[in-house]
Amino acid sequence: MAFIADALARVKPSATIAVTQKARDLKAQGRDVISLSVGEPDFDTPDNIKKAGIAAIERGDTKYPPVLGIMPLREAIAAKFKRENGLDYKAAQTVVGTGGKQILYNAFLTTLNKGDEVIIPAPYWVSYPDMVLINGGEPVFVATTMAHSFKLQPEDLERAITPRTKWLVLNSPSNPSGAAYTRDELKALTDVLMRHPQVWVLTDDMYEHLVYGDFVFTTPAQVEPGLMDRTLTMNGVSKAYAMTGWRIGYAAGPAELIKAMDMVQGQQTSGACTIAQWASVEALNGPQDFIPVRRKAFEERRDLVVSMLNQAQHLKCPSPEGAFYVYPSCAGAIGKKGPSGKVIQSDEDFVSELLEAQGVAVVHGSAFGLGPNFRISYATSTAVLEDACRKIQRFTAELR
Repeated sequence: MAFIADALARVKPSATIAVTQKARDLKAQGRDVISLSVGEPDFDTPDNIKKAGIAAIERGDTKYPPVLGIMPLREAIAAKFKRENGLDYKAAQTVVGTGGKQILYNAFLTTLNKGDEVIIPAPYWVSYPDMVLINGGEPVFVATTMAHSFKLQPEDLERAITPRTKWLVLNSPSNPSGAAYTRDELKALTDVLMRHPQVWVLTDDMYEHLVYGDFVFTTPAQVEPGLMDRTLTMNGVSKAYAMTGWRIGYAAGPAELIKAMDMVQGQQTSGACTIAQWASVEALNGPQDFIPVRRKAFEERRDLVVSMLNQAQHLKCPSPEGAFYVYPSCAGAIGKKGPSGKVIQSDEDFVSELLEAQGVAVVHGSAFGLGPNFRISYATSTAVLEDACRKIQRFTAELR
């Protein structure tokens, strides 16, 4: 269509949303479908947080908010970064957006000039490259390996940096792999970045509270204070507080960047929903005791899924440190014939055959920039996960 902007030719729809919609469509046709494609906690928003939102409505806190967020939330964000991450940000250095997506998008919108490069380790969350492309930048993908637990290696980062590199995007724990960087692993990467002062760091810490065993979460600016003046530390309430639909993301960074993001957001959406902001104040300042309980439930689900997938023929599934995803390899299934008689030639073929044959919806790894793998979200009940994994075992056993 002639009047559509040329920039849109560079982007594609979200693969995770597409798979989720396909699963919904099959369900609507009467098919029995288990969808493991959505990155959304199955827990409900805690009651104290809901009540804070209701209280905001009842006292009339429903007017336009400031663009960067209501001050009690920005103060709560600064306090959270100090308390949990040892980062000294002032409330004036924070920004509240309509979900983490808006924070990321506006960071690229305010900083990228045509041809600027953004380093994105693969596998990556599907939205990063398209956000870069639509804002005129060039994503530079750096493949990771299962042998290195899908983590960016310092020598690969060093090789990828050029004079045009503007950002490194670092997501830990990762969507889709669940990989999380230890302090030492982050230090090796920040040592590289300290040699390249033109490169900024955009952290996506959305899954910070979902780490397992004795893993200790750290974030780049905490590991290397020398990066504070070129790091945007992004987080949100979606995952830890089960507030996906409330749509609140936040970040802290250098004042000059926050000022630029304020300007574009003011011409875009203005401030995020006031009611959701007051609920988020309660999320950050209120009781945190439910987090370890839910984290334990996720950890048990992870262990179940990893164990059952490793019992499936032709699959290998590493055990990730965090988030609520596993990223098994289906390399052993490539070249095999599926139940329909079709030869599986890619991870996309694998997930398509799995959906048709057993009604289990997962997302192909090539959508995240690295295959042949697929992503499973285990943010659902143990009973559903057991059923899904049995069906995956049945499917792989039928491959010839």
